[in-house]
Amino acid sequence: GQPRSRSAVTLMSAALTRASPCIVARRPRPSRHSSRARHSSSATVAMASSSSPSPETTVVSAEWLKANIERPDVVVLDCSWYLPAMERDPRAEHEAKRVPGARFFDVDRVSDPSSPLPHMLPDAGAFAAACDAVGVANGDQVVVYDGAGLFSAARGWWMFKVFGHDAVALLDGGMRAWEKLDGAPVETTLPAVPIAAAADACARWYDDASNAAASTPPSSFHATLRPDLVLGRDDVLARCVGEDAAETLVDARPKPRWAGEAPEPRAGIRSGRVPGSACVPFFDVLDADDRTFKSRDEIRDIFASAGADVTGSSKGIVASCGTGVTACVLSLGAAIARGNGTPLPVYDGSWTEWGAEGSGCP
Repeated sequence: GQPRSRSAVTLMSAALTRASPCIVARRPRPSRHSSRARHSSSATVAMASSSSPSPETTVVSAEWLKANIERPDVVVLDCSWYLPAMERDPRAEHEAKRVPGARFFDVDRVSDPSSPLPHMLPDAGAFAAACDAVGVANGDQVVVYDGAGLFSAARGWWMFKVFGHDAVALLDGGMRAWEKLDGAPVETTLPAVPIAAAADACARWYDDASNAAASTPPSSFHATLRPDLVLGRDDVLARCVGEDAAETLVDARPKPRWAGEAPEPRAGIRSGRVPGSACVPFFDVLDADDRTFKSRDEIRDIFASAGADVTGSSKGIVASCGTGVTACVLSLGAAIARGNGTPLPVYDGSWTEWGAEGSGCP
């Protein structure tokens, strides 16, 4: 549970440039809920008391989670995923230790298997099936985290937002922040929920959907797509490119890749950027030492220095990156900076789709 050193942060940054304590018993399962997700008109950041009835919609601190983890409506999800260059196994790490009661939610495999692009957003039915498999109900307060501090869990946060579940917050600083907190227990027994539960449920849903003789079973979790939060290639062409573009695309990749000065790590992907886009490397909105978000004002200023108005008062913003993961860090950062919890829409295919040779995109 020691803080990550600057050298470790530098290592992760380099990987992105190349490639984009006690044992506790598991708490009882919460009862199922049938209500739709609750909604909040403002982002509540981290320090609310355990008696607060308002849902947390952006980030929570390790202190908040420790104070609220026994609530029957709080469900913790480990959304860890790593780039190959990081040489980490998220499933093995989850099996070894986790926040008490946490279930593994595979943001890489809870995805559309028909897409040639990595971890693309699944259908609403497949997402609902994955939520059922790990025991998430619409009335639950979901808390997501990852082992890197703040990386792939933002993708999990955004996915819940996209499917209409507003009561989702990210553990600021991730597993490292939890382990640093005095008296915070770590669960080391075998996970009660199978690690592959969410991914397998998603895959089964698609298998059933492709089988004319089968029918997809109804899910307890109700997922409704919010199309305003996810963009495709044609949307970006229409809204973010050209002199009359109504929105600015903000790229979370490292600046050398955005500028076309560094090669893309994936074969068949061109170097460069979407014309007219801005660059806010996702590391810029995070504290380099503890991997937590910077302040609201700092995030707003970072976007502004790149020519993007995070308030959206002058021009809308769309987040992008290499494969749609770290764009979600910018989406969440903007929700914090705005002060109302509103995410940025994300270009799901991001540069892997746009920059592909033969894509026809400028």
